Amino acid sequence: MNTPRQEIPVAAKPQILEPQRVRELGMFLRARRESLDPQRLGLPRTGRRRTPGLRREEVAQLADVGVTWYTWLEQGRPIQASAQVLGAIARALQCSEAETRHLFILAGMSDAFPRQGPSCEHLGAASQAVLEHLDPLPALIQNARFDILGFTPAYCRLVGVDLERIARRDRNCIYLALTDANWRACMTDWDEIMPRMVAFFRASMADHMGEPAWEEQLQRYFDVSPEFSQIWQRYEVRGIENYIKRFHNDRVGEMRMHQTNWWSAPKNGDRLLVYVPEDEASRDAFERLLALPFTG
Repeated sequence: MNTPRQEIPVAAKPQILEPQRVRELGMFLRARRESLDPQRLGLPRTGRRRTPGLRREEVAQLADVGVTWYTWLEQGRPIQASAQVLGAIARALQCSEAETRHLFILAGMSDAFPRQGPSCEHLGAASQAVLEHLDPLPALIQNARFDILGFTPAYCRLVGVDLERIARRDRNCIYLALTDANWRACMTDWDEIMPRMVAFFRASMADHMGEPAWEEQLQRYFDVSPEFSQIWQRYEVRGIENYIKRFHNDRVGEMRMHQTNWWSAPKNGDRLLVYVPEDEASRDAFERLLALPFTG
């Protein structure tokens, strides 16, 4: 005997939504449903389709919910759904991460939005080409957790560390600043730069609480550095900003470099950092550094 489908899922946090939000939710669901190609999804041809996209009963079947309940949801009736059911509907409608987030927000359940696990983090061909064209400027691409995804040879010279010899797991700006003597020695304003990076990390982590990759990264910082723990306890937060950063090299002296930041996407994208000498003295010192054999 077939198990009857769930007609009215129970919401994790029952709440009354504004009429406009309910209507927007229904219109969004309908638009997504009508944008899908039944043949591409492998659905059988049964009868003549009077409207584009999927039928409501097909969405209900794919999401394993009752067709009457789904119809009410799409019609904008004031009913409630659990996070699990909203996720099933989002998958049935082939929603992207941004569309799924939008669906949860419209349903008044943004706190229950299921974040996707970390994707395979490596540079695409386009990003690698950008770095290659920036050389000989020091530049790197890093994610929000300060993991270094790509870099120019000039950046290795600037920080005094050959990143090609560093294990990928250890290619992280905060981790290297805490554990690598050469990296730390190049930072002229350590007492300012380290708290700044910790404050950046704390501000970013607020949007990723409970995510394994972030929690593991934070614990790793604690494990390798009591100093990090002390700075973390200040509860300081800062946003990413362009600023002048001073680097020291024993062979050429001090270099004042202007750090400029770009993002690959408006939100949660990888960040491109490019360093340009701030003044003539720094430019001369940096050019002399590039002409010397690299000993990192």
